[in-house]
Amino acid sequence: AVGVEGVRIVADPQLQGRSGMTTGANEDDFHVRHVDVERDIDVDAWIDVREVRAGEACPECGEPLQIDRTIEIGHIFKLGRTYTEAMNVTVLDADGKGVTPIMGSYGIGVERNIAVAVEVHHDDKGIVWPMNLAPWEVAITVLRPDDEATATAAESIYEELTDAGVEVIIDDRDERPGVKFADVELVGIPLRVTVGPRGIAEGMVELTERAVGERIDLSAAEVVADVVARVEAGRASGRAG
Repeated sequence: AVGVEGVRIVADPQLQGRSGMTTGANEDDFHVRHVDVERDIDVDAWIDVREVRAGEACPECGEPLQIDRTIEIGHIFKLGRTYTEAMNVTVLDADGKGVTPIMGSYGIGVERNIAVAVEVHHDDKGIVWPMNLAPWEVAITVLRPDDEATATAAESIYEELTDAGVEVIIDDRDERPGVKFADVELVGIPLRVTVGPRGIAEGMVELTERAVGERIDLSAAEVVADVVARVEAGRASGRAG
């Protein structure tokens, strides 16, 4: 709008007082630099034209617009001529002359996918992984690894789950139960099987679902089948169980 006359000029309030800006010069391949909006542009009206608001009419169909929160998971890379030069890639310009093009790429990055998943699936205790993204699907927490019956039962459950194709990790560290529970919650493993001396004496273990915090007691004999069913359901739905 620099030097433009004979038309009504409207500008967004975000531009008030702005200087040192660059704008088009209304001529192909030229721009105007060091623009001071109040000095160089004769604004007739300051109108909020920059931000779309919920309820406004869609310019295409006229239906009310809805504002949703989203996260960008794609990456844009400017690769320059590194690969086009290495591969001897050329294209013809407007004059029919061969030139080496500048290359770019757009893709979905693994690291950003992980970050987005954590952003969406977490609580005050840590990550809440969906089953099909979790580093492990099940954690077996051994409350007393020095107790032979407890350690044997935990190892048996671990082996049976592994044989069933479940991604499982066993925590038999010499740590307090609270520390182990907190670590599993922080990492966000979807299911936790807790094996302790008191429960094993009664033939029972505890199963905890990370996403909802539900705890149920199961017999040591049936826990593997129950866990496998939950894992398969979670893989199919993308949820924790």
